[in-house]
Amino acid sequence: MGLEEALRYAREHHPAVLAARARLAAFRAEAEVPGAQWAPSVGAFAEVVASTTNNSTTTVVNNPRVDLPRIGATPVVRSGGDWAPSPSTLVAVGVRQQLYDFGRIAAQTAAADAAANVEALRGQAARLDVDFAVAEAYYAVLAAKAVLRAAASAEGRSKTQRDFAKAGVDRGLRPPLERTRAEADVARFEVGRVRAEGGLAVAQGVFAAAVGVPSPLLDARDEPPAPEAAPPPLASALSQAMAHDPAILEAQARVAWQRAQTKAIGALLRPDLFLTGSLSGRAGGADPSSGEAARYGGWVPHIPNWSAGLVLSLPLYDANVLARRDASRVAEGARAAEARVLEQRQSAAVRQAYTAVEVARTALSALERSVEAARANQEQADARFKAGLGTALEVADAEALRTDAEIQLAVGAFQLGRNRAVLSRTIAATSGPP
Repeated sequence: MGLEEALRYAREHHPAVLAARARLAAFRAEAEVPGAQWAPSVGAFAEVVASTTNNSTTTVVNNPRVDLPRIGATPVVRSGGDWAPSPSTLVAVGVRQQLYDFGRIAAQTAAADAAANVEALRGQAARLDVDFAVAEAYYAVLAAKAVLRAAASAEGRSKTQRDFAKAGVDRGLRPPLERTRAEADVARFEVGRVRAEGGLAVAQGVFAAAVGVPSPLLDARDEPPAPEAAPPPLASALSQAMAHDPAILEAQARVAWQRAQTKAIGALLRPDLFLTGSLSGRAGGADPSSGEAARYGGWVPHIPNWSAGLVLSLPLYDANVLARRDASRVAEGARAAEARVLEQRQSAAVRQAYTAVEVARTALSALERSVEAARANQEQADARFKAGLGTALEVADAEALRTDAEIQLAVGAFQLGRNRAVLSRTIAATSGPP
């Protein structure tokens, strides 16, 4: 894959990106929960109770599902009461509809939306981390391939040099030392080539994991070098990082979420206005104060009742809610302080990455000149040796110098690509190196 192709694939298939999307979907679903309080709630229950019935036709055990008014009409016992139990039955269905909440549900929804926004920014950071890992692995594969080419070329030249030295020794034109030295150089460069092949396999494995492909190895396609662009001015890089880096935005969003959480907790102390209604059948076994007693001894709830009402609930004081609200306000300050610390760290990271790119660019130019000089030196040493003017030691030194220069150039190109990817990550660039 090329770099852009790998980035597109990773953004669609990498497990870290998919996990971030799943988390965001979960938080967005959670943000829909407070709004469900506007829907009516319907419940039902049935009871059979035995209890004393002083001034009551039926006994009701409190039930949160149905708002059921109590109806009392049994005789009032004025001295001591009657301790003999009477049966009491009840079947009821009820509905409750929120009419006005004085902003409580809206505050809860705002807090949930703020939490979803935090998760969205966390997902953006995960995608940028995946982009950086892909770019770093891509440049590592290119560097490993360049090192392998340098090692293979050195091995091939050393074999040619060995054959030439062997022919000279066989003809008596050169001492045997020239051949044995050439053989040692061939073995040394062969080891270097084998290690380079292993390094390439490792880099391809890391690239495959970074992109998220099912294959254990993924090669990086050599692409025409893009025109080198200087990084943005430092002031622009710092400004972009402060405005777009998901880590900073996430820290700021956490402050906003904590502030919304404080409001949502405080909103629990606001009034609540709702409509309630119920339909019930009941019967009590106690003797009524007037009229006929319930049939079947109160064991069958055959007496119908209905109710409808408008209820205004006023929470006057709740120490637990007040304590939670105060603790959330303190947490706001802590999160704000954390955001300022992160902004300072990110500023330092941008400066460090910017300097690293400048150093790598300058070093790469010097490395390119070093390779040109090393190649010229190796060609001159080879020509001197073939003309009988140079020694195998001179050729070996020149070959080692050229191979090392070519490897250092590959490493320098990798460092430049990686440092540019680091700078892209720190200033939250959306694709590729800046």
